[in-house]
Amino acid sequence: MSYLDKVKWNEDGLVPAIVQDGRDGRVLMMAWMNQASLEKTIETRRTWFWSRSRRKFWMKGESSGHVQVVKDVALDCDGDTLLIQVEPVGPACHEGFRSCFFRSLQDVAWAETEPRLVSPEDMYGKPPK
Repeated sequence: MSYLDKVKWNEDGLVPAIVQDGRDGRVLMMAWMNQASLEKTIETRRTWFWSRSRRKFWMKGESSGHVQVVKDVALDCDGDTLLIQVEPVGPACHEGFRSCFFRSLQDVAWAETEPRLVSPEDMYGKPPK
């Protein structure tokens, strides 16, 4: 039995992957993986995902240079979520923040709770979508 057989893929053949900074535990992002992206992640030790909106296989950092070096891949007890610990090279968020979770609810409004590390224009040459 392959390690892939232990993963409970959803009806679209995907599994959520939570990406965490392996140095301090900060959750950086969540994205979807299919079998090919999990295999490529393990093979290259860089994070690869499946974009549901763009219907595209992609590597984190392929356009920004902000790759994630994989240190550990774990499967939760139900087999339906991955936890990937990485050493990030630059911000994880396409808006230039360290984490995609840079907003916290404060008094019924979302507030930015961490500084932007780099502008999206500097990362991609254009504002984020």
